[in-house]
Amino acid sequence: MADLTVGELKDRIAGFARQKIIHEPTPFRRLDRLSAELGGPEIFIKRDDLTGLAFGGNKSRKLEFIIADALNKKADTIITWASLQSNWCLQTAVAARQFGLRPILVLFKTYDLEPDYDGNLLLDFIAGADIRIREAERGKVIGEEQAAPVVEEIAWEVRQKGGVPYVVSVGGSMTGFSMDLPLGAVSYVAALVELVEQAEGQGVGLTHVLHATGSGATQAGLTVGATALKSGLRIIGISVSDSARSFTPIVLKIARQTERALGLEPVLQAEDVVVLDDYLAAGYGVLTREVAEAIRLIFIHEGIILDPVYTGKAFAALLDLVRHGFFSKQDRVAFIHTGGTPALFPYRKKLVEFLS
Repeated sequence: MADLTVGELKDRIAGFARQKIIHEPTPFRRLDRLSAELGGPEIFIKRDDLTGLAFGGNKSRKLEFIIADALNKKADTIITWASLQSNWCLQTAVAARQFGLRPILVLFKTYDLEPDYDGNLLLDFIAGADIRIREAERGKVIGEEQAAPVVEEIAWEVRQKGGVPYVVSVGGSMTGFSMDLPLGAVSYVAALVELVEQAEGQGVGLTHVLHATGSGATQAGLTVGATALKSGLRIIGISVSDSARSFTPIVLKIARQTERALGLEPVLQAEDVVVLDDYLAAGYGVLTREVAEAIRLIFIHEGIILDPVYTGKAFAALLDLVRHGFFSKQDRVAFIHTGGTPALFPYRKKLVEFLS
């Protein structure tokens, strides 16, 4: 198969039903002060925290496709799950409300925060979501195996009352339940196209894209897009919860599903999925001093707020990689800000402790 052009890849993405939710393109710019401070490589940022829905975030892109699918399947209720301060759940609740769907959120206590109405949980409440809180193992993202019995029971409850539930996995990443296609990943193929066009428009030859990876679809979509366009971009996911050994096959599975869904030649190999697990520390949702300092550094230099669970951890990893020579001085690295900033506030005590 001949190399795909940007236009051809866009045409394939356009074949999927979509509801307009986000502001696009999201901003892309060079972090001038931070790049100067670090002395190379050049660092750029893609502001997917500015997608426009409920404080923004990468999940809004996914929901454009997922909400369209739910509406096409005549659903009146959307059910999903994640951790207590999940930005995915907030974005889902607000998007559902905009399109007349009832949101039911199962929030698992995967880290040691109280279920106070603060951060994303406060916004879930304001959005009028039906919130179900459950206990869970600390430091891990809740996967399908653990969540399935809970969400299936809730779906049964909805059907018993005459409703039509649409059940979607954490992060809108894995197929199954009500989602037949990897719609979350397709949205990030589109995001990769957007990023490539912005970089080329500014005369920037990117070499790497780095982001937080937690449920797999964002990384899968970026990797498929970069591979399909033969862009030469190296996509690097910083795991926030799982080992590379366990998580890489998940990303690869979603990526291969995405290739098929887009009618692309299946070319992805395991080595195309780069997941770094060196920065897991004590596990998912556990704030460290390094993450707190990374949040402060970019705020001071660039006025940008990160969250403590995803983007703060990924940015701390980026800083460490730069300081240890992972990148050359000539590299141009795009950091994708995937949002989640309301979760900053429930961590205020630990932030103050680390930064005092």
